[in-house]
This record gives sequence, structure tokens and C-alpha cells, in this order.
Amino acid sequence: MNMLKQDDWQQDGRAPDGSMPSRLRLRVCLAASGGGHIRQLLDLENAWSRYDYFFVSEDTALSRSLTHKHPVHFLCHFAVGQIKREGLARALVAGVRNFWDSTRLMWRHRPDIIISTGAGTVFFLILWAKLLGAKFILIETFARFDSPSIFARMAAPFADYIIVQSAALAKAFPRAAIFDPLEILDRPRPDKKKLLFATVGVTLPFDRMIDMVAKAKDDGDISEEVVFQTGIGGLLPQGSQSYETLPFDQVKSYLREADIVICHGGTGSVITALREGCRTIVVPRMAERGEHYDDHQTEITRAFAARGLVIPANTPEELVAALRSSRSRRPVSATTNPARLIEHLKTVLSQHAR
Repeated sequence: MNMLKQDDWQQDGRAPDGSMPSRLRLRVCLAASGGGHIRQLLDLENAWSRYDYFFVSEDTALSRSLTHKHPVHFLCHFAVGQIKREGLARALVAGVRNFWDSTRLMWRHRPDIIISTGAGTVFFLILWAKLLGAKFILIETFARFDSPSIFARMAAPFADYIIVQSAALAKAFPRAAIFDPLEILDRPRPDKKKLLFATVGVTLPFDRMIDMVAKAKDDGDISEEVVFQTGIGGLLPQGSQSYETLPFDQVKSYLREADIVICHGGTGSVITALREGCRTIVVPRMAERGEHYDDHQTEITRAFAARGLVIPANTPEELVAALRSSRSRRPVSATTNPARLIEHLKTVLSQHAR
């Protein structure tokens, strides 16, 4: 696979026909891994869309879907957690490939500003952008409520601007601007089908969660029709619609129809389900089981559950109890409203536009 995809735009930002787009003269790189991180950058479109921009991400279903509308480049996936999951040798190979692709990409496109929500895949990219004179805006992912991510701790020393989305993180980043975007929606719930959608997100399989849902279906604890999205190479249950990966538009379509959603603890999956008024049950990936590089998904799940937005489940028994509880409680709709953050970014970007 060619992990460094070149789009049709010329190096100086001109369109394929040679015309210059009607944007202010500022070249912006939007860099993030291919799940909830990149969704957060998309939510900020009103801040960066007026400039000459391009995305850099991993090759996932979500990032591929962006190519229909935006210039996108792909890098080989790389993260600290690969050492635990795949071993040091494979992690080193991925790191070397990522480093050289990042080098070529930054030397060719040379952004004025790089905006990133993380994570490891874009770390070398950020270092090269800084070496070549770019300003760096670090936005700590909404996935972090109580403690900073490894990416943010590593990248913060290079950041010209730091933005966090939880007041608790101000202790870790005293110079950061704080914007909490979570907002409860007071609106009618969309019409729903008797459908349960189980999704593991766009990056990794999560067989433990899929097996828990399949068992509950086989045991008669789930009467709804079930659709599974399992991740590439993940467990595919028999007797139900099962997909390894789905285009993001198809995911949103299932969420609009689903009464119940069972998902991993990634903020992108959780927020997207809550926006559609789904009864949301969250099974967080656990580091001790080798499902993630740390337990930030447990932190995310705990924070959403404390606000009454989701029901956590870590075992088959807890999942059955969560299903019963979710059917008896009033669904809550919520979203992230980044309006204040967008205005802040507009101010920062305008200061550097030519």
C-alpha cells in the first residue's frame, strides 16, 4: 500500500487547473490519527476552511472518506502502544516508515501552521514542521478529562499554542486556553428502529466487546436486530449483519436508526452516538488485556457516565444489566459545541495570515 498519498493539488496550493483558490494566504496542516482525533478537527472546519489547508492522517475508513472533499495525505500508523501490542521490532519498522514519510511530506508542503489533536502517527510530522518554521497549535483531545495524553505531554514543549478541553488539565498545562465543549441537547429524539448497532471504531478490532454482544444476542437478552462493525480482522458473529469497516456516512446512517448503541470508549464513537439520541452502552478497552496502550477509555467512560450520558459495562453480566437499564431510562442527547474554540482559533490563525 502507498502510505503517502499525493492529492491533485500542486505544491504551491494551486488547483489542478492552475488557479489559486480564494483563500487567505496561510497554509494550514490538519494532523491527527484516523478516529475521534480527526473528527474533532472536522468539527472545527469553520476556523480553518478559509485557508489553504490539507489533512494528514492514517489510512482509515473515516480519513479515506475525507478525500471526496478535502486534500488528504496518509502516513503509516505509529504509536507508543504498538510496542506492547505488536512487539518492539514491528513498532520500530512502523516508526522508521512514518519518520521518512513525514519528512518527505513536510519538505514538500511546508505549512505555515500545523494544528493537531494527536496522536503518535503525526508526532514526527509535527517535529519536522517546527524545524521548518511552522507554528504549532496543540489541541489536547476531548478524550482526556483528568490527565494529559502521552502525545500531549511529548508535544507540548514544541507547541506555540496549547488548548485543553477540561479544566482539570490546566494543572498539567498552565499556559493552555480552556474550552469545555460538552453540551446537552434539548430536542426531540429521532424516530428509531428496533435496532442495536455495535461498533468498535475505525482503528482496532475489539473481539471481547463483539463476543459479549453476540453472546447476549444468542442468550435472548437482545431482541433487537443487531448490526456489528468489528474492525479489520475482528471477530465476525454469525447470524447478524457484520462488517469489518464501514464508510463514515454508513456509520452515521446506522446511528440515526439505532435505538441502542454499544461501542468502545473512544470519544468519537460515544459523541456520535449521543448526537443521534441513542441509548449508549460503553465497553472501554483495557490496557491489562492488551486492548489499548493505557486506560484512558476507562477515564472517558467514567466521565460520561458521571454526567448520566452512558452506561458502562466491562463483563457479559454487566452488559446484560446495562441493556435492561438502558431500555428503562430516558435517552439523553448530547454533542460537543466547539463555537468558543472556533472563535479562539480564528483569532490565532488570522494573526498569522498574510
